Amino acid sequence: MSQSSVSAPSERGFVRGLNLFDATMVVIGVMIGSGIFIVSADMSRLIGSPGWMLMGWVLTGVLTVAAALSYGELASMLPHAGGMYIYLREAFSPLWGFLYGWTLFTVIQTGTIAAVAVAFARFTSVLVPAIGENRYLVAPIHISSGYALSLSTAQLAAIFVIALLTWANSRGLEYGKVVQNIFGSAKTAALAALIVAGLALGWNRAAVGVNFSGMFRLGAYDASLGVAAGSMFGLLVALCVSQSGSLFSADSWHDVTIVAGEVKNPRRNVPLAMALGCTAVCGLYVLANIAYLVVLPLPAIQNAPSDRVATAMLQQIFPGYGPVLMAIAIMISTFGCVNSLVLAGARATYAMARDGLFFAPAGVLNRARVPGWSLMVQGIWAAVLVLPRTYDRQTGQYGNLYSNLLDYVISAALIFYILTIAAVFRLRAKRPDAERPYKVPGYPFVPALYILGAATVLIMLFAYRPSTTWPGLIIVVIGAAVYALLRSRSS
Repeated sequence: MSQSSVSAPSERGFVRGLNLFDATMVVIGVMIGSGIFIVSADMSRLIGSPGWMLMGWVLTGVLTVAAALSYGELASMLPHAGGMYIYLREAFSPLWGFLYGWTLFTVIQTGTIAAVAVAFARFTSVLVPAIGENRYLVAPIHISSGYALSLSTAQLAAIFVIALLTWANSRGLEYGKVVQNIFGSAKTAALAALIVAGLALGWNRAAVGVNFSGMFRLGAYDASLGVAAGSMFGLLVALCVSQSGSLFSADSWHDVTIVAGEVKNPRRNVPLAMALGCTAVCGLYVLANIAYLVVLPLPAIQNAPSDRVATAMLQQIFPGYGPVLMAIAIMISTFGCVNSLVLAGARATYAMARDGLFFAPAGVLNRARVPGWSLMVQGIWAAVLVLPRTYDRQTGQYGNLYSNLLDYVISAALIFYILTIAAVFRLRAKRPDAERPYKVPGYPFVPALYILGAATVLIMLFAYRPSTTWPGLIIVVIGAAVYALLRSRSS
């Protein structure tokens, strides 16, 4: 009996309550957070060209949609709770499934939950000044020269959001679905309104003249890249390194595969939800950047205060009201994003627990027929990640540990994505007769396109951003040691 057939009976306890619209809202909900409103500043500094900065977002869209179309085949073949954990386990070995699940739980999902929850709190401070990262309930307690623990009102607000949405999702799928659909629809409308405001109300002839006259000229790339400005190779490096921001602003679209056990007709709806959701969000992201470029000249985008490009754009259109309008939009966006991440992440640890690779209670559904214990553990760890702070002795500034952790796992996450796309080829050879209601269009070129593109980005990150890529492999290696320990105890 294959491992996939062992997993299937355990999912009879789930409620298949997500239709195509709900599943698409999960995709949109996890993709749209705060990144699209901020990341363009760093991308424009790295690339130094308005046209090529825009092409950086187009590249993100092409890679994301190619990956979604490829994942669809795996989702239709293995429509069980667990997503990438299941695909890597079935295509390669339980070790690779565990390594992904380990990294997802320890950093990727929980770290992103922490980061987006703090982003919610930061923008809430625009409306409620009492909430702030420097308004301490417990002042920073240094545990080393570079790290401290603290509890500010912003951190407390972030923890409250995590606790609230964890509790709501533990009450049953219907609760999480309602929150997701309301905030997913609201954030999509807010992003669309931002685009319309930029294109219809904010058209700036001076900005358009600067940005769209010779828009594809080769820029003076960020000096930290160490490549010659004005060269095609330099442009390639700048585009690849900038993808660490844009790709992860569009990340987590595959989370809907983790909740496949709760989707109606998952063999059809999960692939379709990924295709619809990814296409819609990537299209909106490109349009948002066009809106930035018609309102703000490139130097204003590069030097936007705190990298808040969208806020700078709205301030230009609605002087005095821009920060408040943007704060409301991002609060809606981040709240819905946290809900989607909470909803999906717990199903991965549930699948791991069913295989004996996580705490046993995480593999049990509660009375509401959701993995309540898994939700609780995920929420606690995400809340813990909110508390540690990094400390820069030269500037005396405090940062957030989860930000460093997320930077570190960028390379590791790309490795897992490449392996998962490679699983399409692997499973076609390993299980040629398996039922595949959906097959990748343009096979083998579409999955090969993603593997080639993502591998190029990965190589450039290792070469030009080693300080934030190599540590991610250490987290994965630690996971391998944990896996060996678990196996030795079970044998």
